[in-house]
Amino acid sequence: MEIRPAIQIQSMIKAMTDVVLPAVDPEHKMAQEQARLVIGMLNLLAQRLPLQFRYDCDELKRYVTLAAQLQEQVHGADKTRAATETMNACLSKGAAVLDRARAEPGEVEAAVFDLRAAVSALVQAAAEEGDPSSRDALKQLILGAAKIQLDRERAWLISMGFEADPSVVPPIESLIGAGPGAAHG
Repeated sequence: MEIRPAIQIQSMIKAMTDVVLPAVDPEHKMAQEQARLVIGMLNLLAQRLPLQFRYDCDELKRYVTLAAQLQEQVHGADKTRAATETMNACLSKGAAVLDRARAEPGEVEAAVFDLRAAVSALVQAAAEEGDPSSRDALKQLILGAAKIQLDRERAWLISMGFEADPSVVPPIESLIGAGPGAAHG
């Protein structure tokens, strides 16, 4: 099963277009309309998904700018001072988040794909000509990494209902770390 939303969305569009919509009774206008609406929304998601992160960062940048301008221009009594203090705390947090959001999701994904290919090439080269002790170490590292990745993918797709005993699969949040600013491990 593919976990990347762009590929999942394209699969859903194809299923809706090729299987579901033709099976809907043509006389049931509301069902036809709703199926077409789902296809349209999936197409919109497919088009906009690559831009969502940039859209959110742009909105955050605009609010950070607006809050900084308001901070300098708006003054008043107790309620205004309290609201300004709250806004200033949010401004600091928002500016810090914006500062950390430097890489685009596509860049992160490309780096993953590049490293995946490079690791694969190293494994192939070591299998062909690596010394026995490094091949043993490589085998252990790759098996460990593969188990972690399999656990992550199972957890990511848990809601699909494929697991015989979902309780043995840890929550995805426990397997993906705290985010880009967290320690690597």
